[in-house]
Amino acid sequence: MRLVVATCQVDYAGRLTAHLPMATRVLMLKADGSVLIHSDGGSYKPLNWMSPPCYFTEGVADDGRTEWTVEAKASKGATPDQLRILIDEIHHDSSHELGIDPGLQKDGVEKHLQELLAEHPETIATGLTLVRREFMTAIGPVDLMCRDATGISVAVEIKRRGEIDGVEQLTRYLELLNRDPLLTIKGPVRGIFAAQEIKPQARVLAEDRGISCALVDYDALRGLDNAEDRLF
Repeated sequence: MRLVVATCQVDYAGRLTAHLPMATRVLMLKADGSVLIHSDGGSYKPLNWMSPPCYFTEGVADDGRTEWTVEAKASKGATPDQLRILIDEIHHDSSHELGIDPGLQKDGVEKHLQELLAEHPETIATGLTLVRREFMTAIGPVDLMCRDATGISVAVEIKRRGEIDGVEQLTRYLELLNRDPLLTIKGPVRGIFAAQEIKPQARVLAEDRGISCALVDYDALRGLDNAEDRLF
């Protein structure tokens, strides 16, 4: 991510036009290609922005000042939306590698979901039995390590909301687990991506990598969690 604090003027042209007069603002260029312009007050939302897919170019205006142009990808024959940022002075310019974000985890539901699925693995897939929760690897713990009815090892990654990052995380786990001869006696370790909601892009990526997807019903699982059956 590149962060620039600059005195700048911003003009947007597309489905509508918008103008931000010269002032000091924060310009954020993210690794996914998006560009956002923030002020120091008013709201957490950007004053203006351009979402990917878009193209960024840095040039020089007629008066010699730096000018950024961000142009959205448009369908054939259509006029692309354009964001023009005229920079009068740059006060700060830095780049930072943030890495993969694990995503927002709220109110302990994901942890409780993992506990419930550990007690009832058959709700993920028929014939699945638990081997261990938090099965440790060199890059972190797999939520559930299980076996299917044929004895094949199955790694289960659990999320409240299943997105591409979660599929990537499970992919990395599977690459490591499949190097362990003790886990692959019956065949390669399978992966199951389990979540209350799975984004379409995440499902496509998972299926392309041979990972199964499982939707789980948190409320139904809570119904199976009978407090009267517990010792503590």
